[in-house]
Amino acid sequence: MTGPGWSYGGPPPTRPWGAQPQVPRSWVPAPPPPVLPPPPAAGRPVTPPGAPPFDTPQPYAWLMRARDWAWWRPLLGLLLFAVLYAVAAVLVVFVVLLTGVVPVADLLDLVDPGVLLLTNASLIVAIPIVWASWAVAHGMGRGWSGSVRGRIRWRLLRPLTWRALATVGVGVVVTIGLSLIDGPVSVSGPDGSYVWLLVVVLLTTPLQSAAEEFVFRGYLSQTVAAWFRTERTGAVVAAVATAALFSAAHAPPDVLTFFDRFVFGLAASWVTRLTGGLEAAIVLHAVNNVVVFVLAGALGGDTGTALPLSFGTALLITLLDVVAMGAYVLLVARARRTLQPELRSPAVDLRRAPVAWQPTWVPAPPLPPQAPVATAPEPDARWSREGGA
Repeated sequence: MTGPGWSYGGPPPTRPWGAQPQVPRSWVPAPPPPVLPPPPAAGRPVTPPGAPPFDTPQPYAWLMRARDWAWWRPLLGLLLFAVLYAVAAVLVVFVVLLTGVVPVADLLDLVDPGVLLLTNASLIVAIPIVWASWAVAHGMGRGWSGSVRGRIRWRLLRPLTWRALATVGVGVVVTIGLSLIDGPVSVSGPDGSYVWLLVVVLLTTPLQSAAEEFVFRGYLSQTVAAWFRTERTGAVVAAVATAALFSAAHAPPDVLTFFDRFVFGLAASWVTRLTGGLEAAIVLHAVNNVVVFVLAGALGGDTGTALPLSFGTALLITLLDVVAMGAYVLLVARARRTLQPELRSPAVDLRRAPVAWQPTWVPAPPLPPQAPVATAPEPDARWSREGGA
């Protein structure tokens, strides 16, 4: 018997014979989320490809103060330069002497084409080594050794050359004339190798001059200036220090010669600051050296060697050199209105951009499939309230 209004319709349906009972599976916990390493103390902004490495425009003396500046980078660059240049210079001299192109006895005769070629080649190798120092130690392009535009600005070379010829070139001619009048110099005219000397001078001396500027007014000056908190102070200290090193590297025989080359270094640093690059300094150096060797080879005799002069003549020559270099600096300063050289580097401010150590979004791992839940069978007509008695 059943209660009023209910009728029994038979037992509920059963599963087919042989089917496995549906037992609910146990709960499987999800794997823990990945643990990210803690960020470093300071992050470095990500520089987009092709963007300048500066957050703010920088003058030439502070081009090493890039986005990822560190005090040890210039030290690493100097160490790399010293090692590579020592190896390269020794190899150049060794190959030349081994082949017998230049006799050992003639190594001090700089008017000899072979000796001058050897000397220039041993200096020119410094250019790619400076580029390598920028790339390895600073992670920057080689062009930042040339100017604030990241390259040599060729448009400046010709107008600056005319100004250098009108000042320094004329000064060299006058000072050589004074040395001929005062000193015991024999003039014999050009010899048979003068044509080869002209070829070597015109093809390699500008590169040799550029190499010295890349080293002294370039990498060394930028290294010294970058270590100072203010750019102006760093530029002044760098100019004085590199001018002294430049003069000492040329082994001056007396105080006046040291002072003459020291002032030359100061003038080269000054025009570098006035123009935002090495172009004016390279032109100053190249014009001076080319005129000296062309005239010395044309006059012949003893004009290619340093001869003793009276103190009065030596002092007058030094003063004339200072006046000529000062005139060149003045012309370069006045030419900035027409030449309009760039004085600051391009920059992209990325100080608020995402830094390199921040992780990107990582999707959560997929959840495991849910276990089926056992439920009671659906009631059928046999359990219907409207069933029979």
